[in-house]
Parts: sequence; structure tokens; C-alpha cells
Amino acid sequence: MEALQPTLIVLGAGRGSRFHGLGHKLEQRVGAETVFALTLGHALATGLPLKVVTTEPLLPLVLPLVARRDVLVLPDPQTDPRLGMGYSIASGVRASLDSAGWLLLPADMPLIDAPTILRVAQELPRHTVVYAQHRGQRGHPVGFSAELASELMRLTGDEGARRLVARYPGHALDVDDAGVIQDFDTEADFRRLDNRALASGAA
Repeated sequence: MEALQPTLIVLGAGRGSRFHGLGHKLEQRVGAETVFALTLGHALATGLPLKVVTTEPLLPLVLPLVARRDVLVLPDPQTDPRLGMGYSIASGVRASLDSAGWLLLPADMPLIDAPTILRVAQELPRHTVVYAQHRGQRGHPVGFSAELASELMRLTGDEGARRLVARYPGHALDVDDAGVIQDFDTEADFRRLDNRALASGAA
């Protein structure tokens, strides 16, 4: 019988409140693709079971790529203080309880390569918590073993899973992939990416 795999949960239901440009930050384009589409492309390339947590306005970015059964649509987090990153994580875990664990991947981290995600997944059977780390800086994805299911499902609000990472011994997986620490929250983040692209095109 094929061994159970961890489920990769892509978290794309946040407010994006630090981004003050036009539209949601996940709708912004990095080259020809949106941030959300790039992240989903890497997630799908892993071949891991997938759950995408998002909101109704962002569905058009998701459904061309991901089967509807693997998409969880949550209310706008501004409508209820209980909603937020923690609630998104709990929803994704609750929808995939037959998994061997879970990898959490924020949708605003489009530069993480699929092989990096798979390396974290491969380490998870030996650890309670695993996270990718680049040059000593903790990043994503973060993996949680199945034994933490009940605690993950109790998460709520915007806290996320930080307290679980702090409570349990975490295994840092050193990777060369700088994408594990590069999220896109502000207009300045996107400008830096554009400048890097221009510099690399001129080289």
C-alpha cells in the first residue's frame, strides 16, 4: 500500500493589509503570472496532495489551475475577528485529516521552488515540526506531523502556527533556495523583484 503523504496547504485567504497598491497583492504580476499562480504552479509541481485556502474574490486566480474539490473558500477575514491565518490553517487541516502531516505555504511566496517543498516533506516523517531555513533565517514551508492535528485545528485569528513552532522542537532544513524567506507584502517588495529582473536581463 502506498504510504500516506503530507498535504500541502497553500494559504491565500489573508487581507494583504500591508499592500496598498491596486488590487490584492496575490493578483499582482511577476512577469506573465500572478503571484498566486506562480505559488500554485510550484505547489502543483510537487505532486503532493493539495488544499488551497482562499476567498471568493480570488477564486478566478485559483480555479484555472486547481480542482474545485481541493479549494476551500473562506469568508473575508475582515468580517469576523476569529478569521485569519490561524483559521485558514485549521480549515485546511480539517479538510485533509487522512494526511501524514501538513506543509504550510503562504500564497505570497512565489519564489519557493518545488524541490525545496519536497525536501521539507521528505524530512517530516522524522520530526514533529520541520521548516526550511536559508542562511540561518527561518522560512517556509513549515511542516507539522499528523500528531499535531488537534492543535492545528484549534488555531484561530491571525496568530498562525507560531506558538506551535515555539512549543515543539523544530528541525531546521538548510536550503540554498532564497525564496523560502522572500514574501511579497508591500509595493517595495514588488519593486525590488522588478529591479532584480531588470538587472538579470541586462547581464
